[in-house]
Amino acid sequence: MSRAVGRSSAQDQRPDRSQGRDHGQDGETHKERIDRELIELLNELRVALPGVQFLFAFLLIVPFQQTAAKITDFQRDVYFVALVSAAAATALLIGPAAQHRVLFRQKEKEALLRRSSRSAYAGTLVLALAVVSALLLVVDVLFSRTLAWVTAGGVGALLAWWWVAVPFWQRAHSEQEPLD
Repeated sequence: MSRAVGRSSAQDQRPDRSQGRDHGQDGETHKERIDRELIELLNELRVALPGVQFLFAFLLIVPFQQTAAKITDFQRDVYFVALVSAAAATALLIGPAAQHRVLFRQKEKEALLRRSSRSAYAGTLVLALAVVSALLLVVDVLFSRTLAWVTAGGVGALLAWWWVAVPFWQRAHSEQEPLD
C-alpha cells in the first residue's frame, strides 16, 4: 500500500499538462512564461535607458557650447551620426514599454514580446554606434584624430565582442528552449 501512496504523491508533484502546462523544467504555463519573459525584457530595458538618455542629453547640449563654432566638417558629421543614433536608440529602447502600455490587455503579449525583443536588440546595436561616435567626436576635439580613431575602434571592438559575438557564440553552443 505504501507503494501506491508513493506513486500518487509523485504524480501530484508533476505539472498537469492538461491545464496548459508546458514542458519546461519549472512547469510554468506558456502564458506564465510569456509574462515572465516580458517582465525580464522590460527590466533589462530599465538598465539601458538611463545611459542612452544621458548620452542623448550630452549630445543635445554640444551645439550650444562656445567651441561648437570651431568644429571641423568631420566633427560635424560624426556629431550628426552620434546624435541620430542616440535618438534612434532611445526610440528603439523605449518602444517596447510604449507598445506594452498601448497594447495592454489586447491578448497580443507573445507578439509584443517577440517584437520588443528585436527592438531592444536593435536599440542596443544603435546605442553602440552612438557611444562609439560620441567617443570619436570627443577624443578628436580634445586630443587628436589618430587617438580618436584608435579609441573609438577599441571601444567599438569591445562592444562588438561583448554585446554581439559572445551572446551569439553562447546561443550557438547552448540548448534552445522550444518556442511551443
